[in-house]
Amino acid sequence: MLSNNDLENLSHRGITPEQFNARMQRFATGFPYLRLKGSARPEEGIHVLDEAEQDSAIARWQRFLADGGRAAKFVPASGAASRMFKSLFSFAEGNEQTAPAGSPVAELVDKLDSLPFRAELDAAAVRMYNMDAAALAAAGRHRDIATAIISPEGMNYGALPKALLTFHRYSDGHTRTSLEEQLYEGVQTVAADGRIDIHFTVSADHHKLFEQKLASAVPAAEAETGIKINVSLSEQKPSTDTPAANIDGTPFRNDAGEIVFRPGGHGALIENLNDLDATVVFIKNIDNVVPEGRRADTLRHKKVLGGVLMQVHDSISHYADILSSGQFGPAELAEIADFMHDTLCISAPELDAADPEYMLAKLDRPLRVCGMVRNEGEPGGGPYIAYNRDGSTSPQILESTQIDTSDPEAAAMMAKATHFNPVDLVCYVRDLDGEPYDLREYVDPDTGFISSKSLAGRELRALELPGLWNGAMSDWNTVFVEVPATTFNPVKTVNDLLRPAHQ
Repeated sequence: MLSNNDLENLSHRGITPEQFNARMQRFATGFPYLRLKGSARPEEGIHVLDEAEQDSAIARWQRFLADGGRAAKFVPASGAASRMFKSLFSFAEGNEQTAPAGSPVAELVDKLDSLPFRAELDAAAVRMYNMDAAALAAAGRHRDIATAIISPEGMNYGALPKALLTFHRYSDGHTRTSLEEQLYEGVQTVAADGRIDIHFTVSADHHKLFEQKLASAVPAAEAETGIKINVSLSEQKPSTDTPAANIDGTPFRNDAGEIVFRPGGHGALIENLNDLDATVVFIKNIDNVVPEGRRADTLRHKKVLGGVLMQVHDSISHYADILSSGQFGPAELAEIADFMHDTLCISAPELDAADPEYMLAKLDRPLRVCGMVRNEGEPGGGPYIAYNRDGSTSPQILESTQIDTSDPEAAAMMAKATHFNPVDLVCYVRDLDGEPYDLREYVDPDTGFISSKSLAGRELRALELPGLWNGAMSDWNTVFVEVPATTFNPVKTVNDLLRPAHQ
């Protein structure tokens, strides 16, 4: 039973009692595993373009921009960087001053000169210990170096968002945060008519810090590039928060008796994306960005993905016009069916039967083109061909939690997977009449997941909404395109900044 205080809490968040009950019911029912047709591979769901095809796609993208087309960039950037410094937190909480040889902390200390934030570290170390980082290292005081990086008294990097961390240092000594690098990369890929729109999702705790950084970063980037940069920020909506549950499935309450809510994961950002006034949107994680001199492959393949999006959208518009006109025969229907099967990788009995009404409904959906890299052991989701609720199959980006690994057939499909999802997407979010889709209508609610967490020493179950590029885009038209591994350089740990790609 919900108390009056509970109802007030729900109302304040913009959550109806019906939505609350439906989310709580998920703890009882769980989420079904997705049924797989197979892993997506080259020529089986993943398009591998030769150089001529890439050049053709780039030309189409450039034509879109030259014709007055507008694109925006959408960067999820609300997460804190605490996990990035896990090794430093663990070491700083211990009793040893010197890190074991071969450990991540020892590697970081050995390569102090390669750290992009070396000047900030020295300033923090002098302030805290009256010694710079090199002197601390020489004295074997590795724990003090770690503390200077992560503590509030030092650089406070353990509590800041990744967007505001210094990621790269250039030969002239100037540095850039990942937020700044995203601004420049955006200018180089989606700027048109002397301007660019870029949107960052941020947490409420860091909103003001973002504003402060942007107040200096945007004018500096505009002065350097000559491009007007329009930046907007948004936070996850409270209505997308999900209730926590006890192990028995009842609402988890704090000491004050209030139901505890948690952020619904990056799937909540479908609401933020839906609010964006755009036609074409590039989506990329905040930490996957490299310095200027190492960006050539990234820039080329961003334009390739954008061009493929336009080429596929051209075909969709053409075929939708034919179907809407009623002026078609068996040959035209066969051609459209082949396009839907070969390019969009859709299979369905209705498609085999060349059902024009079904074809038109499937074509008139949001469209995304997703870059996929060869799997070299990075953790995360991947591309599959999965069955949908209507019995059709289509390309989907799945996380391992969505696959029943106890099923030998599903496990074999996972073992055959060749590619990995680097979160490099470009989306067309307006319908065939140029009106924005309501993206919330294309979410599969059965694709969330439940995880185990703890709060104040008590175990709880947490509910995550369908992921932004997973179930939140389940009912989109999807095209997978292979991109080189050089376009994927995430910073998951602080030591990743020591990799050649970030130097």
